Amino acid sequence: MKNQADIFINRELSWIEFNKRVLLTGMEKDYKILDKVKFFSIFSNNLDEFFMVRVASLKAQVEAGITKKSIDGLTPKQQLAKINKEVKNLTNLQENFLNNELNNELKKEGIILKKYKDLSENQKNWCNNFFTSSIFPLLTPLVVDPSHPFPFISNLSLNLAALIKDGEDSKNQFVRIKIPTKNINRFIQIPNEIIQSSEEISHIFICVEDLIGNNINTLFSGMECINYSFFRVTRDADLELKELEADDLLLAVEQSLQKRRLGGDVVRLEVKSNMPNNILKLLIESISIQEEYIYFCKSLLGLDDLSQLTKIDRADLKENLLIGKTHPQLKNLDSPSNKNLNSIFKIIRKKNILLHHPYDLFKTSVEEFINRAAEDPLVMAIKITLYRVSKDSPIITALMRAAENGKEVMTLVELKARFDEDNNIQWAKQLEQAGIHVVYGIIGFKTHTKIALIVRKEKGRLRNYFHIGTGNYNSNTSRFYTDLGLLSTDPDIASDLLELFNYLSGFSKQKRYQKLLVSPSSMREKFIFLIKREIKNAKEGKKAEIIAKMNSLVDPEIIKLLYEASEAGVKIYLIIRGMCCLYPQRKNLSENIQVISIIGHFLEHSRIFWFYNNDDHEVLIGSADWMRRNLDRRIEAVTPIEDHELKSEIYSLLQTYIKDNYFSWIMREDGSYSKFAIDSANNRSQIDLIEK
Repeated sequence: MKNQADIFINRELSWIEFNKRVLLTGMEKDYKILDKVKFFSIFSNNLDEFFMVRVASLKAQVEAGITKKSIDGLTPKQQLAKINKEVKNLTNLQENFLNNELNNELKKEGIILKKYKDLSENQKNWCNNFFTSSIFPLLTPLVVDPSHPFPFISNLSLNLAALIKDGEDSKNQFVRIKIPTKNINRFIQIPNEIIQSSEEISHIFICVEDLIGNNINTLFSGMECINYSFFRVTRDADLELKELEADDLLLAVEQSLQKRRLGGDVVRLEVKSNMPNNILKLLIESISIQEEYIYFCKSLLGLDDLSQLTKIDRADLKENLLIGKTHPQLKNLDSPSNKNLNSIFKIIRKKNILLHHPYDLFKTSVEEFINRAAEDPLVMAIKITLYRVSKDSPIITALMRAAENGKEVMTLVELKARFDEDNNIQWAKQLEQAGIHVVYGIIGFKTHTKIALIVRKEKGRLRNYFHIGTGNYNSNTSRFYTDLGLLSTDPDIASDLLELFNYLSGFSKQKRYQKLLVSPSSMREKFIFLIKREIKNAKEGKKAEIIAKMNSLVDPEIIKLLYEASEAGVKIYLIIRGMCCLYPQRKNLSENIQVISIIGHFLEHSRIFWFYNNDDHEVLIGSADWMRRNLDRRIEAVTPIEDHELKSEIYSLLQTYIKDNYFSWIMREDGSYSKFAIDSANNRSQIDLIEK
């Protein structure tokens, strides 16, 4: 029997390898400079969330004395050691590139991050005046002494730590100042009229913390600042939610969010590499953190704030991806002269529609579907699941309008969508106030489905129209997440959706569905059947092939079955953006498996499953990855695509990804990734899809 480490990749290390691809993409010479900055910001934001959830969980396990091993045979302590080593290597790589190549490229384009000491006198005067008028009133120095305990340091906040001396004989006092980055831009732009014309620079920025540090003595009149430095903490932000004991789930989530805001344990301390030892020692003692969780930074702390620079009005410095058109079958619906409210339903009745966002506009397809339903007098009811929605959601506005128009509206709002809990709580309250029936799903499960059902009365009978997607009903992310969606009236699938909505609202115990794959009841079983069928066909000498595209492949049972399929001769192509715990191309294990990861301007989010099935292709799309949580601990829905034209369209799309040699990273047999030489790349999936 093979060693576990020889057949499974650690999921945390696989995630780090994914984030490494994000970082390295931002270092490629072919990308425009503000796109590089964007990838650097995404890398840091990803890392913050990873520490808040995954590292926090492992750290809690270690402290609880848990030694249960991961699928690759590592204890929580061993995983943390490997994580810290890998993350420190990557953050060093990021900082070195930022401090050298990236800064130099920005300077060439007239964008410069200046230090206070390098400003001209005129620029310093402007900055000092800005500090006095716009920053000074927001600052609250907190001293630490016997009567003032060490203050609470909020999660991901940027802080200044200083030692202050009051008089010749007094002891140095430790002072903490929270940098108000939520109320002031992290990068303060100096007005062009202050910049000397000889510099020929259009954008000069100074970091807010640098400006505060150089004006620190104004905060301590009659005292002297001995030295100061900056630090940032990351806390455990995973919710502890005891659903089974909760009488009111909304209240329980609200209370858990309050605990999160108060802050869990510190899981990472980031400090400037030149932080004085006396300040560092005080911090370590006050925060109670072990040395392995301290990160010494050679550049700015909190590099996710680099996203601010991407908003600079320089279209020439970022890829022009102004894309998205109305789907050809819906192209007449966005005409102001078209007053036929029923037209979208007539179109869907005639032919199923496969949507591919952001190439097909979300606004003129999914939003239009819900908007027309809200206004159409023949629509009796609307049912929809909401996992992540934008803060200014047109879909929620349409649902409220539908309720005002007398329609029965039912929404499932997933209160436990990580880091969207607060947003979803507010929406749930507003929806209830609008007279909408709001449910929160099944106890013990997250509802991750992306489904919407419209019930319409036509000629005395009810007809069901539906949308099933791979992505959220989120207007903002639909512009840069690639997702598929199906608009249809298929009666069997519509019947399944009615049963599923009844199950979600607590009025059904349905476990079997006609066509729909639903987890946790039937999805795992069906995927196992589909893979085993390909194995059977391969063993009988028939052509056998599987193509699967998803965010993550982690589930051990599915992985083992894919290995078995490979050994039987099934050709397997996996397009996995993020974590992949399977080793490809290994002798006597996975020689017939190829794994690629597409990292580009858009976040590849669609889940597609294609099985050759003896030339009677079986194709499915939906909300689930091949992970334990999706197959066993969430409510997910995956729909078959039975229309031959749409099957062909999906196969062509998958081939576009497989042939990509520009955005594609190829997974090696050791679990690492390599990339084609961009200079010779001629298949660029995302760009090619835009041009199509």
